Amino acid sequence: MNKLTHLDSDGAARMVDVGGKPETARSATAEGRIRMAHATLEAIREGSGPKGDVLAAARIAGIMAAKKTGELIPLCHPLALDAVAVDFEFEADGVRVTARASLTGKTGVEMEALTAASVALLTIYDMAKALEKGMVIEGVRLLEKTGGKSGDWRAQ
Repeated sequence: MNKLTHLDSDGAARMVDVGGKPETARSATAEGRIRMAHATLEAIREGSGPKGDVLAAARIAGIMAAKKTGELIPLCHPLALDAVAVDFEFEADGVRVTARASLTGKTGVEMEALTAASVALLTIYDMAKALEKGMVIEGVRLLEKTGGKSGDWRAQ
């Protein structure tokens, strides 16, 4: 079993010391989707929902969330991100969200990409819940990460 990096020798939670690590270019991409009824999907596509432009709000929410990840997730380092992008793809029964975060730094941005995707999905739900409460958020996952000591990784 691998040693858990966020536990000290006594098993107590700790923030990993990245002070001695070199800065490298790092990026991460995450995705998730939200399933919904056709009528709800069409309202989002047309911008005719009761709260206005759902995807514009979700994009801004995702970007803001990525910037606040260190405040939301215990033991995450606060990071000075170079870029965050949140994109949407309409599918037959919902919307797929893809979020990408990047920086040059001492630790990775996987949590920032995952947080951006998650909050963008939650915002879609919030903006469209007056139309449908049974929407389902699913499949939030890391697609890839680049840089750092462990190198590049891609989901299968």
